[in-house]
Amino acid sequence: MNTAEIQGIVAKHQGHPGEVLSILEDLQSRFSYLPEEALRFVAEKTGRPLRDLYGVATFYKMFSFRPRGKHLVSVCLGTACHVRRATLVAEEFEQKLAVKPGETTPDKQITLETVNCVGACALGPIVVVDGHYFPNVKRTTVQKILERTRNEGPRDDPNKDPRIFPVEVRCPRCNHTLMDPENPLEGHPSVRVTISFGANHGCLRLSSLYGSFTIACDFETPPDAVVHFFCPYCHAELLGATSCMECAAPMVPMVIEGGGIVQICSRYGCKGHLLDL
Repeated sequence: MNTAEIQGIVAKHQGHPGEVLSILEDLQSRFSYLPEEALRFVAEKTGRPLRDLYGVATFYKMFSFRPRGKHLVSVCLGTACHVRRATLVAEEFEQKLAVKPGETTPDKQITLETVNCVGACALGPIVVVDGHYFPNVKRTTVQKILERTRNEGPRDDPNKDPRIFPVEVRCPRCNHTLMDPENPLEGHPSVRVTISFGANHGCLRLSSLYGSFTIACDFETPPDAVVHFFCPYCHAELLGATSCMECAAPMVPMVIEGGGIVQICSRYGCKGHLLDL
């Protein structure tokens, strides 16, 4: 392992807020998992106990201690999906890929996993590939999902991905629209809210494309920080009754125009989100 490369990652983030999370994110991106040798090196250079690094790495689902493939396929086996025969879908993926959940194909292309819930129960059985949802999956559609996953190139333009779609949202308290057509993101009106963290208070704009995580903020927020969201009109705090399934931070609810609720994680950098239509 190239320790000079790891040293560069450590030096890039050392001393900054949320340094551990940022270092682990870069390591996961570089190696597709968190090698033990790299974690021991980081512990030595940062002066942090190895158990602390392990605690952070096991807290967030995005990290893995085993090499992952280029694509991550997650089959939901939660109650709503289970009663719709999601176990048969999982079995079909196992047969097509010749791997068990938690394993990666020999060509390092696809890692298969099963999860308890992805927060879109009305659309089950759900399969999530690289963060994008496939609803109402059947055994007969598994092969098409795999072919599409293996053959597609990078998704540089979210507007060209049919699994990413625009939503219009309102404040759950005053029902005022949160859409900001004068400041679009990715070709669509952005979602404007007010956020606060510590002494900072300002505007945050979110992409209205569900499945995209593009944002624009008035101030720099450290990774891993939990921020407070407010309606810019009635100034009520947007605080849901549920917690993020990935990091346990409070979820931020917004009402979808036409019926439904979308919730996003309040932890900066976490991609946890829920959709209930």
